[in-house]
Amino acid sequence: MIKKILILLIIIGIIFYGYTSIYQPLSEESGLKIFNIEKGSSIKEIAQELENEGLIKSSSFLIAYCLLTNNRNIQAGEYLLSPQMNIPQITEIIVGGKVNEEKITIIEGWDLNDIAQYLEEKGISTKEEFFSVAGKPKSENSLEGYIFPDTYNITSRDTAETIVQKALLNFEKKMNAELREEIERQGKTIDEIIIMASIIEKEVRTLEDKKNVSDVLWRRIESGMPLQSCATVLYAIEEKKSSVSTADTQVDSPYNTYKYKGLPIGPISNPGMDSIIAAIYPTKNNYWYYLSSPDGKTHFSVTLEEHNYKKNLYLR
Repeated sequence: MIKKILILLIIIGIIFYGYTSIYQPLSEESGLKIFNIEKGSSIKEIAQELENEGLIKSSSFLIAYCLLTNNRNIQAGEYLLSPQMNIPQITEIIVGGKVNEEKITIIEGWDLNDIAQYLEEKGISTKEEFFSVAGKPKSENSLEGYIFPDTYNITSRDTAETIVQKALLNFEKKMNAELREEIERQGKTIDEIIIMASIIEKEVRTLEDKKNVSDVLWRRIESGMPLQSCATVLYAIEEKKSSVSTADTQVDSPYNTYKYKGLPIGPISNPGMDSIIAAIYPTKNNYWYYLSSPDGKTHFSVTLEEHNYKKNLYLR
C-alpha cells in the first residue's frame, strides 16, 4: 500500500513539475532578447538554444509540448522573446505568424524626429506612439543617441516599442566589452562618447575625417574652447538647413555649443559605428578648425587665419 502511494506521489510530482515547467515562465524579470532561428534548424536545436539563452527552463519540455500539440512548423526568422513568456507563448510566436515580412532601415545621423516620421510613413506607428516609447528630442528621458542605426527585420506584430527594443539591444551588442573598457580607461562615460559621436556623425562623412574631427573637438573641450558645432545649433533650433546664421548661434539652448562650452547636455542624433569608433579612437593631429565644402570634403586648419581663408575660398 505504501509503495503504491509513493508511486502515485512520484507520478503527481512529475506531472506537477512538467506542468509548471511548461506553463510557468522561467522568470518574472522583464527584458527582451533577440532570438534568431536559422532555416533548417530542428526542434531539438531550437529548444536547446532557447534553454542556452535563458528563455526556457528545459529544452525537453518545449520539445514535448511541440510534439504533443503538433506545433512542429517552426519558422526561421528573428524574434523578440522574454523569460517572462511560458513555453506555449514562445511556441505560438515562433510557429504562429509570418516573419521577416519587411526590412526597415534607420539611417545613421537620424534624430528621433526623423525616425518617428519614417515609422509613421511606413504605417508602423504614429509619431506619438514612437515618442511615448523613445521620448521626444531634448526631453529629459529621451533615447536620442541610443536607437542604433541599422537594417531591422520586422513583422506585422512589431510596434514602436518592439522596434525600439531591437535597436537598444543592438546598441548594447555593438558596444562590446573592449569598447566599454577603453572608454573607462580614458576616464569618459558612454554618454559622453555617444554625445560626441552624435556631433561627429552630423559634421563629416568619412571615417578618416571623423577621427580627425574627434581629436579637434576633444582638444577644444580640454583647452576650454567652445566646440562651435553648427550641427548642435540646428538641433537646438529644430531646423534642417545647410548653414546657420549669427542669430542662430545666439539661441539660448544647452545644445548650442557656440554659446556654451563643453559637450551639449545630450546627443543630437543617433550615430553609427564609425562615429562611435571615431569618438573613442581619435586620430591625433594639430588642427583646431575644420569646415566642409559643398562637395562634402572636409578642410582642416591649424590657425584661425587659415580657417577664415578657407571659409572665403570654399563657402562664399
